[in-house]
Amino acid sequence: MIHIAILGFGVVGGGITEVLEQNKTALQRMVHDEIHVKYILDRLEFPDSPYADRVVHDMSVIANDPQVSIVCETMGGVGAAFDFTMQAIQSGKSVVTSNKELVAKRGVEILEAAKEMGVSYLCEASVGGGIPQIRGMRTSLAGDTITAIDGIMNGTTNYILTRMRKDGATFEAALAEAQTLGYAEADPSADVDGLDAQRKIMILTAIATNMLADEKDVYTETMTKVTPADMDAAARWGGTVKLLGSARISGEHASLYVCPVFVPGTSPLANIDDVYNGIRFVSPVTADVMYYGRGAGRLPTAGAVVADVAAAASGLADRELPMEWEAAPAGYVLPFSENVFSYYVRVKTDTVREMLERASLVFGEIQALPGSPVGYAEFITPPTVEAEAARAFAGNTFAGLESRIRIMAT
Repeated sequence: MIHIAILGFGVVGGGITEVLEQNKTALQRMVHDEIHVKYILDRLEFPDSPYADRVVHDMSVIANDPQVSIVCETMGGVGAAFDFTMQAIQSGKSVVTSNKELVAKRGVEILEAAKEMGVSYLCEASVGGGIPQIRGMRTSLAGDTITAIDGIMNGTTNYILTRMRKDGATFEAALAEAQTLGYAEADPSADVDGLDAQRKIMILTAIATNMLADEKDVYTETMTKVTPADMDAAARWGGTVKLLGSARISGEHASLYVCPVFVPGTSPLANIDDVYNGIRFVSPVTADVMYYGRGAGRLPTAGAVVADVAAAASGLADRELPMEWEAAPAGYVLPFSENVFSYYVRVKTDTVREMLERASLVFGEIQALPGSPVGYAEFITPPTVEAEAARAFAGNTFAGLESRIRIMAT
């Protein structure tokens, strides 16, 4: 019997027991044994749960039990979660996690400790919920070199943008709906300000390069300023607006960023709606590969945790591309200001023709957007270095500027 412990019996932790019950037969075929939840660590009691007798409040109970070989950390945060993770690893136990914040901020230390102890630290559930893109990167794409990543990595923001596009809702109205449906927290800042996607693109880039970037080096922009007018403009341009986490990797450098972008309708990412996620990888051998599915939720995320449990228990994890991360050195992540984008621009003006002529003088050959509302100049710039674009928009040249949104980089 394979004994495991669950740290945190909330949405995901509770889902783990449900997935184990639903897939008991399939899991036994894979690991050739029964997976048994021996302990659940939580500060609360769960008297109505069939697992009530397994709840403990002291991590040392789990750490000191030699029967427990795998610990599932679903607590969130980087305080107690980090301490308990290290305690489990130093006790010779493998750890699987759904905690993207912990992986993104302390992954280097944890992986070093796991290597020293000869155990696994697995994080499939930390990015994309139930989408198996991390395992895909460590197995199917292991012989290739990933040069670009673009992903819709947050179901909450994708739901909001979908409602804005399909129903013409304002950001505020779509957010309120997402909160009513339980997709968004009472404090949605981690989602709508891009922090959740930031952590996820850091993790995916680290798996691709073995270099974990510092969050301060990852440009992150809120999507709260996106309006129905932006959605309408994107549709007239031939695409839509998505909040993407992106990475561009070349040799000894990478650029990581999270921001709203115009995505062309020809991209499969443009057609991913509601709470679904999609993550696209580009490499010289396999070209474009995209993973798609439910990026969050009780059972999809819990299912990814259980998949890691099975990988650790069966020995599959030992045969995957190892995660041996280093903290990215200074200069590895290029300044965001060096990136090149085209931009959608909307300026309120009484002299539309003059504004478009002014834009041509600044940027060169621009593309005027058809169907612009009366009193607005809308245009797409040619590819421009971010620093130069920022300088152009900072002055009085484009007085009346209402919106500037980047076009998804190729």
